[in-house]
Amino acid sequence: MKRFLFFFLMTGGLIFAVLPVAHAQDSENHVEIGIFGDYFRLGATRGPSLAGTDATSFGGVGARLSINLSRRWQIEPEMNYDFASSFTEEFSGGPGTTAGFSTSTLRILHGMIGPKLQSGGGAFRAFLTVKGGGDNFMFSSAPVTFSTFSSSVTGLRTNNVVGVVYPGGGIEAYLGPIGLRLDVGDEIYFQSGAHHNLRITLGPSIRF
Repeated sequence: MKRFLFFFLMTGGLIFAVLPVAHAQDSENHVEIGIFGDYFRLGATRGPSLAGTDATSFGGVGARLSINLSRRWQIEPEMNYDFASSFTEEFSGGPGTTAGFSTSTLRILHGMIGPKLQSGGGAFRAFLTVKGGGDNFMFSSAPVTFSTFSSSVTGLRTNNVVGVVYPGGGIEAYLGPIGLRLDVGDEIYFQSGAHHNLRITLGPSIRF
C-alpha cells in the first residue's frame, strides 16, 4: 500500500510539473481512448459466494473510451479486470515487512458506463463522473491470459454479477494528443446491502 501511495504522489507531482506546458496546448478533440492500471480496495463482503471475505486490495488493468457530447460533457464506457491481490510478509529474523501483489484466485471483472463532466476541452482539466454497471466476482486458478479474460466476459451470466454505482472524479493533462489521467472514487456494489470500495485508476490516454 505504501508503494502505491508513493507511486500516485509521484504521478500527481509529474502532472503539475507539466501543467504550464500542457495548458498552452488547448485544442478540441472528439474521442479519447485510454488504458489504465487500477487499485481496488474491496471492503468486507456478504453473500453466499463471498461470505467471510475481509477487506482486500486488488490490482488489474483496463481500458475506456470517452466520446465528446460537447466541450464539457462526455459519455464513457469502460471495463477492467482485477487479477492480483495484495499481500504482506513479515521477517522474523530481519527488519520490518514487505508488501506486494500476486495472482489471486478471486478475480473481478468491472464494466461501467456513464457521463463525465469536465472543466473544459483544454490540455488540463478536472472532472466528475457517475457511472453504473456491474461487477463479476469469480474464483479461478487459471493463468492470466487474454483467453482467460475472454472466457470471463462470455461467461457473465453464469457467474456472480452484482450491480454497481461509481461516483468519482480526477484530473488529466495533455501534451498534444497524449495525456495522463488519474481517477479516484467510490465503487459501490450491491449485495445484501451497499458496499463501499475505494477505486483508483491511472494511465495514459490519446485523443483525436
